[in-house]
Amino acid sequence: MSGTVSAIERFRVFVALDNGPGHPMFPGVGFITVPELSWRHIDAPTDVVEVGQRVSCEFLQFDTYNAEARLSLRGTQPDPFQAFADRTTVGQELCGTVTRVVPFGAFVEVGDGIEGLMPSAEVHGRPASGPVESFQPGDNATFVVTDIDRQRRRLVFSRAQEAPTLDEPDKP
Repeated sequence: MSGTVSAIERFRVFVALDNGPGHPMFPGVGFITVPELSWRHIDAPTDVVEVGQRVSCEFLQFDTYNAEARLSLRGTQPDPFQAFADRTTVGQELCGTVTRVVPFGAFVEVGDGIEGLMPSAEVHGRPASGPVESFQPGDNATFVVTDIDRQRRRLVFSRAQEAPTLDEPDKP
């Protein structure tokens, strides 16, 4: 379905559809929830669309209670996570940038909006008890892919083992 972005709210975008269903107050209205705007993480709907912009969307369902069409903008685009998962294997080392540090770990971007979690336990070798002290947003490092969950679109990383130096003997 195609139409024009007519209003942007915090949690959804309203689209005046070219050939949309009737609505008691706003004929031909559809809406796109924030998760359906993009495959990538966004901070606000205005990161993707603006009022007056023409869009083509995938029809998801019709909300009979509100007489609105539920739409998806991301449904018209290929999923970058699936393409990433096709070319990545568990155990593979990747360079990444820490985007956020939270009490249970650090989020790491490994390319073009593809982000995964490195749990605190993977950093310290113990259960998570606080923020990951060894990382700050913007830090670059090498990480190992420990899990790829295609269905839930999730990646899990651990810190890559650094090669021992000549001064340090290998530890068993």
